[in-house]
Amino acid sequence: MKNILKYLNISYCFFLLACTKVVEMDLETAEPKLVIDASIDWVKGTTGNEQKIKLSTTTGYDSTIFPAVSGADIIITNSANTVFRFIESPGTGEYSCFDFRPVIGETYTLKVVLNGEIYTATETCIGVPDIENNITQNNSGGFGGDEVEITYYYRDNGREENHYLHRILSPVSRFPDYKAEDDKNSQGSLLQGFFSDKELKAGDMINIRLYGISRSYYDYFRKLLAASGAGNGPFQTTPGSVRGNIINQTHFANFAYGYFRLSEVDVVNYTIK
Repeated sequence: MKNILKYLNISYCFFLLACTKVVEMDLETAEPKLVIDASIDWVKGTTGNEQKIKLSTTTGYDSTIFPAVSGADIIITNSANTVFRFIESPGTGEYSCFDFRPVIGETYTLKVVLNGEIYTATETCIGVPDIENNITQNNSGGFGGDEVEITYYYRDNGREENHYLHRILSPVSRFPDYKAEDDKNSQGSLLQGFFSDKELKAGDMINIRLYGISRSYYDYFRKLLAASGAGNGPFQTTPGSVRGNIINQTHFANFAYGYFRLSEVDVVNYTIK
């Protein structure tokens, strides 16, 4: 009886294989939309005069290449109507400014003119505390106690509401690790940031970036993480229906993806011991 059952099972498997058919489906490709990456980062210890804005379009689901967008006129103005002009490196979709003047608390307005349409956004430049120099390392860290874990510290400003973006890049991570947080329950406290991975080894360098961000960008970024999957990094996939603060003043429905953000950034490199 066992042999009969065995042969019946084998015959059934061959039957399934013989009936297998590859079904090809045509996936609809949405009309490409403009993506404006207008992240102004003022790294502590620099003048912040060199800044870059990137224009591209969304692309197909399986594509990893985002087509560059050329031919735009891009300016940023401050509250005194000082104009900072961004000029494209031909054919790259990358627009650079070499005389930008970042000021904490200053309000800036972005204006992008492309194909007869005008896109605008307004945002404030947000400061950030220093990452303290007492980074600690635990070789038995992580949830399972088998990861190398580092902890870094920074002091929250207790006089105001603050929001932070953490970006950590390590040699063992395919994409940077991001986290957005606020100081709702930690006003004026010494705050901690963590990163751990079991693959880390002595000599590996960890790049830590701490950004000051607005409340509106904090809300946007958390939605972006949820939409794209934090495990792959928020900028590795098309941001779906997550819209930022950039408005098409000419045709409101023809919006652009992306966000106009201005942040002071503290950068620290830590070498695993």
